[in-house]
Amino acid sequence: MMSLQHEFIEFALNTNVLRFGEFKTKAGRLSPYFFNLGLFNTGKTLGKLAEFYAQTLLSARQEGKIEFDMIFGPAYKGIPLAAAVAVKLAEMGCDIPYAFNRKEAKDHGEGGMIIGSPLKGKVIVIDDVISAGTSVRESVKLIQAAGAQASGVLIALDRMEKGGNAEQMTEVSAVQDVINTFHMPVISIINLKDLLAFMDEDTPKAREARAYKEAVQAYRNRYGA
Repeated sequence: MMSLQHEFIEFALNTNVLRFGEFKTKAGRLSPYFFNLGLFNTGKTLGKLAEFYAQTLLSARQEGKIEFDMIFGPAYKGIPLAAAVAVKLAEMGCDIPYAFNRKEAKDHGEGGMIIGSPLKGKVIVIDDVISAGTSVRESVKLIQAAGAQASGVLIALDRMEKGGNAEQMTEVSAVQDVINTFHMPVISIINLKDLLAFMDEDTPKAREARAYKEAVQAYRNRYGA
């Protein structure tokens, strides 16, 4: 496994952002793992998280996978992510604009739905995960309405599972649906394959996680896309 993915999984485990057990998802599925990006809730952990996002984004650009002129964070989780990632990118020599949206438009002050830099050029949407793709669709609509181009999505975790619920499933995952619908890449810091590969490593955290590998693999066999 690449060191970046290994380091991120260790980081998520150490902060309890990634946990193993039995958790009911919004789709009504019993998942053997749970990932809650909202638990990166201190300045130090948010800064480290933003560093992983920034490194992933710059690597994807260097590899020719994605192009961008600015970043956009959809309300609400995407707001602190976009701001923090913009700071880290600047520290890495890539000082670019960022923006985010309100849930409701203001009719006073600066008004409108968008806060921050005007949306223009090629815009990367930054979020935590893609579950149903709703926030991505809303973001693309806002970006296109401003005359800009949504050029990709950057997320922390790709669960690599089909959409739907515990009984009825779509043919593709929410991530694949976004790719197919908007013809743009979705880049993730880690995905489910990375998590399974991590469990085979010989480190204390990996050995602890290995106890759940059979359950995670069974979950992937049932719901994986």
